[in-house]
Amino acid sequence: MSTIIKQEGYEFVFNGSLCSTCNGNCCIGESGYIWISKEEIVELSQHLNLSVEEFSLKHLIKVGYKYSIKEKEVAKDNFACHFFDVEKKQCSVYEFRPSQCRTFPFWEYFKTNKEEVFKECLAVQSF
Repeated sequence: MSTIIKQEGYEFVFNGSLCSTCNGNCCIGESGYIWISKEEIVELSQHLNLSVEEFSLKHLIKVGYKYSIKEKEVAKDNFACHFFDVEKKQCSVYEFRPSQCRTFPFWEYFKTNKEEVFKECLAVQSF
């Protein structure tokens, strides 16, 4: 079974077998938004055995009409997703992660910013 993922319109591939070699660079870095849909909020709150209200208060921030997962500071000016296990260097809710995380590195932004994604992710490779 191949772990190489190619997406039409992108000038790189993603080699999932290299994920364990980078210490979670896709989940750690400068502060930003980790968008999560209402459907994903429901799924993740059920997975964590929390009500949607409880989950939202504990794990989310509201930005306009949208929701983002809270971040935690792991070093000076270095942040991680609230669900990133810093000791294990992996997502603690991987199977229920939002679509923003599931679609990385195939974001529209990286079509014109390839150098940035190559620096950020060891699993992104030229083809």
